Amino acid sequence: MPNENLFAALRAAFPNDLDAIAVDTADGLAYSWRDLERATAMIANLLVALKLPEGARVAVQVEKSVEAMLLYLATLRAGYVFLPLNTAYQKAEIEYFIGNAEPALVVCTQKNFGWVSKIAFQAGTRHVFTLNEDRTGSLLDRAAHRSDQHVPAVKQADDLAAILYTSGTTGRSKGAMLTHGNLLSNAQVLKDCWGWQEGDVLLHALPIFHVHGLFVAIHGALLNGSKMLWLDRFDPKTAIGKLPQATVFMGVPTLYVRMLAEPALDQDAARNIRVFISGSAPLLIETFNAWKERTGHTILERYGMSETIMLTSNPYRAEDGERRGGTVGFPLPGVGLRVVGDDGQELDAGEIGAIQVRGPNVFKGYWRMPEKTKEEFTGDGWFKTGDVGKVDARGYATIVGRSKDLIISGGYNVYPAEIEGYINEMPGVAESAVVGVPHPDFGEVGVAVVTAKTGEKLDGERIVAALKSQLANFKIPKRCFVVDELPRNTMGKVQKNLLRDAHKGLFG
Repeated sequence: MPNENLFAALRAAFPNDLDAIAVDTADGLAYSWRDLERATAMIANLLVALKLPEGARVAVQVEKSVEAMLLYLATLRAGYVFLPLNTAYQKAEIEYFIGNAEPALVVCTQKNFGWVSKIAFQAGTRHVFTLNEDRTGSLLDRAAHRSDQHVPAVKQADDLAAILYTSGTTGRSKGAMLTHGNLLSNAQVLKDCWGWQEGDVLLHALPIFHVHGLFVAIHGALLNGSKMLWLDRFDPKTAIGKLPQATVFMGVPTLYVRMLAEPALDQDAARNIRVFISGSAPLLIETFNAWKERTGHTILERYGMSETIMLTSNPYRAEDGERRGGTVGFPLPGVGLRVVGDDGQELDAGEIGAIQVRGPNVFKGYWRMPEKTKEEFTGDGWFKTGDVGKVDARGYATIVGRSKDLIISGGYNVYPAEIEGYINEMPGVAESAVVGVPHPDFGEVGVAVVTAKTGEKLDGERIVAALKSQLANFKIPKRCFVVDELPRNTMGKVQKNLLRDAHKGLFG
């Protein structure tokens, strides 16, 4: 029986020359492929020596570093389940995750050891190690004494590899269970779809507690035997300075916006890049167009989720179609995507409805939530993404919003993304967010929150008045507020739940 451990597949793709550079850091440290092989073996041997139970979870809340990536790879190698935690999570959240996942090992930064270890030990976790971004900590101290030889644990495609907790903007966070097969199948599909080739170099500027940076970016580079230029934290000037040495860049929209604010970004800086990829949050058409104008490159936007990794992508190759701003492209090979109405029937091209998907990349279910898992899948096995969208006659998918963001006003469905599109095109508007709040007459109405471009002044009442000539009356927000900035999570998504809470008492 073949070993379907994801690590074994990644390791098999290492180049023949193990002394070539695999990872280059911004502060001048270089790691060879041999370093990756030896370090993951030593950490894996440490995990095995702890005699963790079968299927043990390894919960990790540390700053981004190459060693944090090595810990992830070593966890796969040893056959355990990796559980990355956002570095922004505080005490109550960590209590919930550790209580829910019951990890056998927790790894945190030295500065958080006091309170994290207390939570972990109280929850029954047996081991707590530290790992800091400067290559110090008890994890590395303990691993240093272990053998640098290790045979990867034998795993089947259906065995659990990672649990990713969803951001939990509504209700409790759910742990999405991803298997070795989910992760490997998706990485292999993307290798072909995005044209990974010999000599590619990835500029890695994303956090690694999330699908985008941890799975899509790292698996992509490793499966191609490609070097990574590693940024522990994103700085637009540093990133632009590194672009000429890279051929692939993956970012969230915020990173593109921040680089566009730098005069150094031009066609020369981007001269060697083969593809710029964006995801994790919607890319404004203005950013899409501005990037094309400044760099000569058309950003490739794609769509995925914690539960499914990548689902769709705009075409990489010109013969497969154009890259269309505002869309997330076509379903990936092997992925099924359909748009259904309230009755569950598939809708025609161009009609807006609920997006459902299926494929080898779709997760196994939610950790210890069998009822929730059952609820989120249809009788015929499609996963309900919770996203609302449409597919046009050419097959391009467009995400209109989350179903929980849908506003039902006086019985009519109002899609915030449609209204935001109109507001964002108005002079002086940088960005907008439309949310639904309770209303005594209509049940719910829209409220717009907008930010102005630098040096511009906006008037909320004028924005509402301008919309009245463009949209049906039931879609018009009842109020419009101008603010300095919109609240965002670490991946750059606007936190609409915070906006809803802030304005829920507006109409009594």
